[in-house]
Amino acid sequence: MIALVTGANRGLGREVARQLTAAGHTVLLTARSAEAAADAAKALGPNAHPLRLDVTSEADIAAAARDIDALDVLINNAAIAYDTRQQAANADLDVVREAAETNLYGPWRLTQALLPLLRASEHPRVVNVSSEIASLAGMEGGTPAYSTTKVALNALTRMLAAELSPDGILVNSVCPGWVATDMGGAGGRPVEEGAASVIWAATLPDDGPTGGFFQDGRPLPW
Repeated sequence: MIALVTGANRGLGREVARQLTAAGHTVLLTARSAEAAADAAKALGPNAHPLRLDVTSEADIAAAARDIDALDVLINNAAIAYDTRQQAANADLDVVREAAETNLYGPWRLTQALLPLLRASEHPRVVNVSSEIASLAGMEGGTPAYSTTKVALNALTRMLAAELSPDGILVNSVCPGWVATDMGGAGGRPVEEGAASVIWAATLPDDGPTGGFFQDGRPLPW
């Protein structure tokens, strides 16, 4: 299996890449910095291959689509703006727009660009790393940039799953939980546990679910 993981030089993305390479899969480990991608890939061993990719850059995405020969799994992990100090009532909308470029439009552009490769795969999967904070069923106030862009990512998951089902492409959103990373901060669950949810969705059998929202392999309310 060949998987591309965005934002994989640190945190959750790096742990997802580590678990995949440890299982013998090939990982295209991406980061906005070529040096960061190379350093992380070197640390993970020969199954990890660095790729500079800023998901907000149309040129980077076009280059990736041109240079990658084969792909089975796309893991849209890169995200920004966990804006705990903001509230919707007085949010800086420039921060929201900037978050959308990475958290929504980045995965959307990248998925579109890599669809020919996924359609050529025998077991294609798209995993959108979301968050339980985007569940409308229990949503309250706060973190407006992060929450609204992850809600939109979940909507994209539903649409793509329906449209790509005839091609056998499974598309799911996954919440890794509150994970102890640079973004999540101290006190969260071990990053290994959060990454396991992503690995589960990336390695689903062909008759597995699509268009769902999951944590630890169990459905979450939208």
